[in-house]
Amino acid sequence: MKVTKKHIFSLLVILIIAISAISIASAYTGTGFSHNIPSSKYYDLSASDILSKYNKTDCHVEESAVCTNVVDGDTIYLDNGEKIRFVGVNTPERGVEGYITSKNFVQKLCLNKKVGIDVDNRKHNDKYGRTLGVVIVDGKNVNEMLLKEGLAEIMYMPPSEFYPYDWANGNTHVADTHSSSSSSSHPTSSESTSSSGSASYVGNANTGKFHEPSCSSVKDMAEGNKVFFSARDDAISQGYIPCKRCNP
Repeated sequence: MKVTKKHIFSLLVILIIAISAISIASAYTGTGFSHNIPSSKYYDLSASDILSKYNKTDCHVEESAVCTNVVDGDTIYLDNGEKIRFVGVNTPERGVEGYITSKNFVQKLCLNKKVGIDVDNRKHNDKYGRTLGVVIVDGKNVNEMLLKEGLAEIMYMPPSEFYPYDWANGNTHVADTHSSSSSSSHPTSSESTSSSGSASYVGNANTGKFHEPSCSSVKDMAEGNKVFFSARDDAISQGYIPCKRCNP
């Protein structure tokens, strides 16, 4: 059979499709970890409020830079060009319940601030080229905080310099965030940033979108996922995006 340009082109197309299929199949899809902690839990807390609950870490700052972007609860970008993957922990992926809360927690502690990194000396990078390490803010271990707050699960993948089970079971967490004295002062999914009656916008802690109160999506929303905002800027600052149906 005579090989023509048409045959060559067809083979190239098939090869490209095959490579794309392999790439999609090998793409990271996460472990399926999720949690139902509402973003409103941390709305009135400053970074200092959160950090004050934890003791200094034993980890050592090996490099430092400003966090310029928070991808999700376990991945950030630094102004030196590095992409940091929080070692030993895993947070919900985009579109999974809990994604917004974990991401917002890290944003509050790290975004536009100088952070320290204790790089994993036994495994410096993951297969995506991200630097593996402990993120340190004000001398505190943010990886550990994510575990103790219930915003992440343990993801121990040896060889590793760090053993995250020690973070989860240790005594670094010195304050009870669920005590009766504190629970009344911080909003939950039902006690939000604004009362439901006076709210101008309604966010969905599961999808990360916010809506007009009259939007049909709000009627279908689980009560436990509702977060109320008095201003559009409040919703956006908390990482929520506008609903494309009602365009709030």
